[in-house]
Amino acid sequence: MPPTLASLVHHSALKLTVRAGEDRLDVPVRWAHVSELADPVPYMEGGELLLITALQLDAEDPEAMRRYVKRLAGAGVVGLGFAVGVNYDEIPGALVEAARDEGLPLLEVPRRTPFLAISKAVSAAIAADQYRSVTAGFAAQRELTKQALTGGPEGLLAALAAQVDGWAALYDASGAVVATAPEWAGRRAARLTADVERLRERPAPASSVVGGSGTSDNDDRVELHSLGTGRRPRSALAVGTAAALGTAERYAVHSAIALLTLTTERSRSLQAAEQRIGAAVLAMLLAGEPEHARTVAGDLYGGLLDAPFRLIVAETVAVSSVRIAADAPTRVPSPAALAAAADTNGDPLEALTEVVESAAARSGEAVLVVPERERLVVLAADGGAAVTACGEYAVALEAARTREQASTGDEDELVVGVSAPVGPIAAAAAYKQAEQALSVARRRGRMYVEHEQLASGSVLPLLADDAVRAFADGLLRPLYEHDATGRGDLVASLRAWLSRHGQWDAAAADLGVHRHTLRYRMRRVEEILGRSLDDPDVRMELWLALKATASAE
Repeated sequence: MPPTLASLVHHSALKLTVRAGEDRLDVPVRWAHVSELADPVPYMEGGELLLITALQLDAEDPEAMRRYVKRLAGAGVVGLGFAVGVNYDEIPGALVEAARDEGLPLLEVPRRTPFLAISKAVSAAIAADQYRSVTAGFAAQRELTKQALTGGPEGLLAALAAQVDGWAALYDASGAVVATAPEWAGRRAARLTADVERLRERPAPASSVVGGSGTSDNDDRVELHSLGTGRRPRSALAVGTAAALGTAERYAVHSAIALLTLTTERSRSLQAAEQRIGAAVLAMLLAGEPEHARTVAGDLYGGLLDAPFRLIVAETVAVSSVRIAADAPTRVPSPAALAAAADTNGDPLEALTEVVESAAARSGEAVLVVPERERLVVLAADGGAAVTACGEYAVALEAARTREQASTGDEDELVVGVSAPVGPIAAAAAYKQAEQALSVARRRGRMYVEHEQLASGSVLPLLADDAVRAFADGLLRPLYEHDATGRGDLVASLRAWLSRHGQWDAAAADLGVHRHTLRYRMRRVEEILGRSLDDPDVRMELWLALKATASAE
């Protein structure tokens, strides 16, 4: 505790006597200052014990003393020490009454007690308090380090909460709560997600204070600190207390920040090494060597190969090359996914990596993430948090995408393909499935397609491709040119005949012409195209060409 007026009064060597403000002696003293100015307020910072002899004061004038004391109290001066036996044998009554009226503690300083002794006593008490705080801070650092080594982040948070007599919470890069101490603080910490997200938008290291206004039931004071050494923080720490942190508590918080940064921020060399191991495991799986892959994976990724997994292939494409799909999924993205999608600055693949790894870390599952040239390959447990987070993130991005954004073409957009669940022996097939799903996602204007979805719906949306349309236009152009001369509606006749599976009477009835007329038109189609309609491949190509051109009209 810092020195107080009460501790100075009880100091046996100072012999101070209280003349006013007896009920306010527990206030801390920041410094002892001597000033004989008639108005020393401009030189005060607040928290001082002001020592005077009234050399330039009319201490017997009640009105002057009321003004003087009022200004001192308004400036935050915590007490007034008056030396008797110098200019006045005793403290003038006008000053005593003014101090009592204002509630300002007034101390009588005997002639044999120099002001320097009081200043030394205050200085020594402040130094002792700082030493105790530093010592307590070092002890807290040792305890926090011990808990970090033995109990991980959860143990560290518990120790920190005990040190500050409050609560602590750890957030991941997405703003989700990872751990809290004590457990009851979970709900309080969850309500700060928006504040954590705003903190992430600021350059690291960053901190902010929320709450503490006393206007609600949740009037605790909460400090938020970003964790990490990179451009963007990897996580955040929240510390809630009933009042502002003292020096010892501040040491504890700073130690916790350093330890949590070391715990959550892996070194670049370690991350690169793990990535190389992951790339080797993936290469062996794709080469059909699951046993070798399991050996290399070891404890780092071995658990992934013991249950069905999915392969995810993601890449970026120019926004202008992605058509907005009218039949896009109507899944409702989660709030966490929407928050992650709102922060899409930078590399989309890097953002997806952060989302997947954060989800896996929260659930305690392993995930293998391998950058592969201009794409990202992820191997994650089927039904796990990483696959779910990937899908929700893509859906959130798709929900946020607008036609105006698609028309600008000045950004890259994420496209994701996901395989069906497989085991290690079928990893190569899963990779092919993910690539097929990725190709369909690009063609259909989707951001996220699972391989199981390829067998559902219709093949016709796959025709929405520039190359397919160019082929269809080239194939049917002679017929359109013929019809443009007004010599017969060959295109409509061909469409009707193909739709009726070559049944002359039914197709002729649809067109409102005689079947002989229809037969003549089909012979003209064969002559103009140089192809036989008896060939099923020709009929298939013509039907798909008609569908492709119809979708473009």
